[in-house]
Amino acid sequence: MVAAGTRARVRAELTREIVDVARRHLASDGAAALSLRAVARELGMASSAVYRYFPSRDELLTTLIVDAYDALGADAEEAERAVPRSDLRARFRSVCTATREWALAHPHEYALVYGSPVPGYAAPESTIGPAARVGVVLSRVIADGVDSGVVDPAADATGADATLTPGLAVSVGLPIEEPNSSLAARMVLAWTALFGLISFELFGHTNNVVDDRARYFDDAVERLATMVGLRQEEGRPAATP
Repeated sequence: MVAAGTRARVRAELTREIVDVARRHLASDGAAALSLRAVARELGMASSAVYRYFPSRDELLTTLIVDAYDALGADAEEAERAVPRSDLRARFRSVCTATREWALAHPHEYALVYGSPVPGYAAPESTIGPAARVGVVLSRVIADGVDSGVVDPAADATGADATLTPGLAVSVGLPIEEPNSSLAARMVLAWTALFGLISFELFGHTNNVVDDRARYFDDAVERLATMVGLRQEEGRPAATP
């Protein structure tokens, strides 16, 4: 039993070393150029030994992708937990801010999951749950708004939820069945807008357009919070019309 435990620990440590080296290669060479052979060379291992841990480049990429999604999701969730439960708008804001801060601190990992697709790679289902973590925590805030009577699911009566994949609202914690509801659609808009804001900033698309990026982002997040139905708390200035 002791020997088996030691082997498991050694395997886990070496697996982590392989992933750490691969993450450095991701930063220096990009995801498309990731090579198990190059990782093995840096570790001083035979490539055949690395293949015992990761049978293919795609499995290593999947691990990097899941790790990135989970790290981002954990930061967003931790930020949201630190805010009083009754302050819905601050909870929403905290998730958005933590997401941006993680992206700016980990640009290469962010680019792996939200940048250009890696040629020849198809993400497996195991990435779906980790990828949804930020969206789920945003949905939780909005759902709490519905439960407390702050958020009206059919505020605009457009019925836009009908445009979404059946069951999506329930899957992210928004069990809204009203025919005129647009709540889940507004949540999806907020989620995609959040990552659009971050991607445009991180990949340089707002260069020569936005000078004060942090303030612009904060203003945009306030607009998104209003759009999903979270009320502006007293004493905080509203976003500029």
